[in-house]
Amino acid sequence: MTAKLDDIAAQVQESGGEQADECTERMLAAQRQFAADASHELRTPLAGLRAQLEEAQLHPDETDLPELLRALLHDVDRLEAITADLLLLARVAASPPAEREPIDLAETVRDVVSRRVGGLDVRLRLEPAVTVNAVRTQIDRLLTNLFDNAQRHARRTVEIRVCRVGDGDDAELAVVDDGAGVAVPDRERIFGQFARLDAARSRDRGGTGLGLAIARDIAHTHKGTLRVEETFGDGDGACFVLRLPLARPA
Repeated sequence: MTAKLDDIAAQVQESGGEQADECTERMLAAQRQFAADASHELRTPLAGLRAQLEEAQLHPDETDLPELLRALLHDVDRLEAITADLLLLARVAASPPAEREPIDLAETVRDVVSRRVGGLDVRLRLEPAVTVNAVRTQIDRLLTNLFDNAQRHARRTVEIRVCRVGDGDDAELAVVDDGAGVAVPDRERIFGQFARLDAARSRDRGGTGLGLAIARDIAHTHKGTLRVEETFGDGDGACFVLRLPLARPA
């Protein structure tokens, strides 16, 4: 959301007259759509909470209390997760440059992977000393979101790569899974807030629907890009590619 509004704001500055009015209207429309989507996502678990509590109030003798509490806590957890992600989206662009520090992407990958659990085969191809200037907590969150997304959709394997690209001015981090992949028409839409896809990469499999939106906003705030590409090699799967400027030597 933050990156999208920044892009529209830049267009407003470059435009004049009717064009500026059109860009302003697009910004307002994006804000209204985000507010509507967020309200819808928060209402869903709230409605579940109310329905279960009302049912228990009407039929107290037939209520399985342990099961009711389990279901209520599940909805509360989802509300907390959505609220936390909405707050993070609002904070990403506000991080001052002073908070940035040199970060070795290979070390960050190893740290994130060591904290996750699962039965998948995780392969690492990490070039050492690929360093970027970034807010550590945000880069950690970006990678965590990409890795969690890959774990949810992979069949057997997740691969993470870190290397220098181009003329050596950029760092590239790729997170690849061997799941169903992302259809070409969905490769931009998947980064929208609360995006729903018809294919297998639906957020019904977990998450708040904000993980990839947060990841892209963090990338844009650090003057980078995040996109979906074809997987390397044959077969299905998705490849999320992050590019960031390399840290300049002191």
